[in-house]
Amino acid sequence: MTALARNIWTAQLDAEFTLPRCEESRGTDSTGATHHQTGSSPESISFLTDLESIIGERKQNLPEGAYTTSLFEKGVREIAKKVGEEGVEVALAALAETEDRFADECADLLYHFLVLLQEKDMRLANVVTVLKERNQ
Repeated sequence: MTALARNIWTAQLDAEFTLPRCEESRGTDSTGATHHQTGSSPESISFLTDLESIIGERKQNLPEGAYTTSLFEKGVREIAKKVGEEGVEVALAALAETEDRFADECADLLYHFLVLLQEKDMRLANVVTVLKERNQ
């Protein structure tokens, strides 16, 4: 991610409290319903590590007025609570919302999960290692 793109993206993140969508392609089935087809492309994984770095920078610098800063200032208990709330919203969206809304809730959960990892001084790579070990 270029420095300019990172600055624009983080400004959007902190100003609007929303996350940009990951690359996806959409198709429709015979009923006309839209379906998201996402892959675990190298660009998607790279984006997650870029996002993890941005969140780490926010933790270090605590820029005034930034949403991410407000999360870190509240501490691990409140961040963990937010992850739990977002998890419930994901589950509810999976059952009763559109695919777009479900994707939005998943993005919120993933973002807050990455904030929690940073708060606990853990990295996404640690979680991936555990998953790899379980898959053997």
